[in-house]
Amino acid sequence: MQISISKQQGNVTVTVIHLMGDVDSHTYTDVINKAQEAFDEGARDLLIDLSKVPYVSSAGLMSLHTVVKIFSGHSAQPKDGGRPSFRAINKEQDSPARAHVKLLSPQPAVEQVLDMVGLKLFFDIYTDLETAVKSFG
Repeated sequence: MQISISKQQGNVTVTVIHLMGDVDSHTYTDVINKAQEAFDEGARDLLIDLSKVPYVSSAGLMSLHTVVKIFSGHSAQPKDGGRPSFRAINKEQDSPARAHVKLLSPQPAVEQVLDMVGLKLFFDIYTDLETAVKSFG
């Protein structure tokens, strides 16, 4: 998996995490760590570009939810030193951060998985960068 970051200016500065490759049990912590790094550096509005992600496993889905938790102010670093995990999705509790974490252009197979597990309703999903960036702030 390759991860790069860019910034886009709209109503606010939006950090875009561009993912390339599968988001699965081998790579999900990379996504979490990159999001935590961006948050620690001051990012508060995040767009996750899934246009070059052909596959997302259950671990990958958990990483997307963990990113929302990070942008709610929760650390991804577990107290016991184990792997980071936030298992429960709480629409009310996560709602403020959801306004600051959105998805861009998931491939059809990934969008189908998001839909099957209910995350398509949880995330705002956009198909073009300009509209997505303008949706923040």
